[in-house]
Amino acid sequence: MSQRTPSAQAIIFDLDGVIVDSMPYHFIAWYESLQPFGVRVSCFDVFAQEGERWDKSVTFFLKRARIRPTASLLKKIFLRRRQIFKKNFKRFIFKGAPELLRCLHKQRFPLALVTGTPYAEVVKILPAGLRSLFSVIISGDSVKKGKPHPEPYLKAAEKLGVNTDQCIVIENAPYGIASAKAAGMFCIAVTTSLPASYLTKADRVVDSLDKIPAVLGTCKKSCVQS
Repeated sequence: MSQRTPSAQAIIFDLDGVIVDSMPYHFIAWYESLQPFGVRVSCFDVFAQEGERWDKSVTFFLKRARIRPTASLLKKIFLRRRQIFKKNFKRFIFKGAPELLRCLHKQRFPLALVTGTPYAEVVKILPAGLRSLFSVIISGDSVKKGKPHPEPYLKAAEKLGVNTDQCIVIENAPYGIASAKAAGMFCIAVTTSLPASYLTKADRVVDSLDKIPAVLGTCKKSCVQS
């Protein structure tokens, strides 16, 4: 892990598990949508795959269970997963996330959001007041190759108009970290979903959002304290 944080020209956030505590609801949706087809997934399975496009995750889970991932089956599971998630989801923004985002925005840092979640779901999950702080949003359905491929983060840097080595990424999952590092970006991981032992590919690992200002060397600590 790197102990030196580069000067940031832009900061890029993941959504699920970083800003919004939605991963438990994603697990429920995956578990209940796959179970009728004889596919079992654990909480770790879902958290470890977090960040990649939904169709790639479904295909992986089906193939692991030795089930042929037909287009019809993928559609059935996707629609069922979306329905279950919508039914159960209760929005919970991580403590300190709004304050951190507003603090960075006030300091005129360009902010981007990079997520494997489809844009229609991003709109439902993230309040408009926070969504408006991001000048760029790269959703799962706006790229051809999702995380861990670098395309999502490369596209974010391109739209922000900055070099990849001038971006700092805030992530929470192995695939997201791999995507950011493959794009040539400095990555800070937060242990909101998985323990630090699974996040060792990140440049820095912190246990909460209120530790990020110290790593960035910007924003007073009070920005993320209630």
